[in-house]
Amino acid sequence: MIRSKSRIYGGRLIALITLVDALSSCWFGYCQGVFAGVLVSDNFKALFPEILDANISGITSSCFFLGAFVGSIAAFFSGDKLGRKKTIAWGLLFNLIGATLQFLAWHQPQMIIGRLVNGFGIGLTSTTTPVYLSECAKSHQRGKLVVIGASSNVSMFAVANWISYALYSQGGPFQWRFPLAFQIVFFFMIAPLLVLVPETPRWLLLAGEDKKALEVLARLAGKDIATNDAIVTAEFRSIKVAIELEREDRTPIRDVLCFRDKTHNFRRLILSCGTQLMQQFSGINALGFYLPTLLTETVGFNQEMSRLISAISSTVYLVSAFGSLIVIDRFGRRKMMLYGAITMGVCHVIASLSLRESEIDISKRKLMGNVTTAMFIVYHVFFGTSFSSVPWVYSAEVNSLGWRTRGAAAATGTNWLFGFVVTQFTKVGIESLGWAFYLIFGVLCFCYFPIVLLFYPETSRRTLEDMDQMFIQNPSIFVLGNAEMTQRRRPTSFADAEAERIARV
Repeated sequence: MIRSKSRIYGGRLIALITLVDALSSCWFGYCQGVFAGVLVSDNFKALFPEILDANISGITSSCFFLGAFVGSIAAFFSGDKLGRKKTIAWGLLFNLIGATLQFLAWHQPQMIIGRLVNGFGIGLTSTTTPVYLSECAKSHQRGKLVVIGASSNVSMFAVANWISYALYSQGGPFQWRFPLAFQIVFFFMIAPLLVLVPETPRWLLLAGEDKKALEVLARLAGKDIATNDAIVTAEFRSIKVAIELEREDRTPIRDVLCFRDKTHNFRRLILSCGTQLMQQFSGINALGFYLPTLLTETVGFNQEMSRLISAISSTVYLVSAFGSLIVIDRFGRRKMMLYGAITMGVCHVIASLSLRESEIDISKRKLMGNVTTAMFIVYHVFFGTSFSSVPWVYSAEVNSLGWRTRGAAAATGTNWLFGFVVTQFTKVGIESLGWAFYLIFGVLCFCYFPIVLLFYPETSRRTLEDMDQMFIQNPSIFVLGNAEMTQRRRPTSFADAEAERIARV
């Protein structure tokens, strides 16, 4: 039987789904970058004098992360019930409301409420869109396509910084209201696309919509592909049997939390949360929200130069993040995290020691300030090619189908919760600890190397259904020395298991 013809199929359909993820990530990245420029606006500080207090400034910035954390928890409990598309749609609506409240704010409480609501929406979308894309993409494309989304996040982070620099000479409320209002354009870009794309075949099978799932698989396969095409039916059977096996082996939640289920769902959830925790405690948001402030108050640059350096740094970050497209499937997830841990740690240590030297010898302040600035820019190169994208890809891949939304939600929630912690205490930490504050991030980055080396399996070149097989066959929490868990190439045992699943139906 040939499915009903559609103008959007195959590569075009995947491109649209990727665009939904990428534009959602753009909104996410813009929100992360825009407030750094808002905080140093003279008109903003005059209208909201409360933010001159470090604690109030921290909560005004970081409440966005708190809202996003609650949004990701909402996705944890409702994502599988609503489906991927509806969850994204609700997220977009909350984003629109929150953005409107912010750019129209005249009082501090309204600004905080707007950032909380906007954050809640971003929590829903940032949890769901990577899962949506990963459930539609082929295994050999999945890493690169999800990285496009993560890199798009960085592109709008850079745009937000350049807008801040461009408006430096613009006095009055326009200097900060326009950047906050600009984000509304994303709603009108994403919403029409969401209408055109289907629900994921894996969620449709999970919801018992077998016929619709088969039709979507045929659309994803290409133009005028029959629903009884051999490749389409083989993929359908593989996914369906994997879901049935997971349901047959469903374990009480207490046993899951005690690591007594054979697919190790809680272990996989912890691994995905761990990547996001490492991302946040690498110091990226400490720089993202406060780099202009740090360069002005600690390094000694004027406000115009601080904004320019922040914009240049974010552009370097953007180029590096898109550079990870080239390497993420070539080198795999493990190697990128290992390399990132060491290189980011080195950057933080050099920057911290340079700041210390400038405090000891005031005559070296300019020289050491330049070294510190250079290290922060180089840090963005290494972060952009490693921990910028890998955590989003990893959390969308490593969890089982029944736990994929919950796992991604828990991982994203971890990102937002600790993003809140880092952003809330960065300014206070810099004021209290000075140069030693960034040394803390350096030490933490070095600690990530043995953690990844010992505990994190490779997920590239595997189908999403391979992940269950990987943990069933290799129950040990230690992966070092186990080729099936660490090699980039897909193990033959996983291909054999897939053939068995197909043959069962």
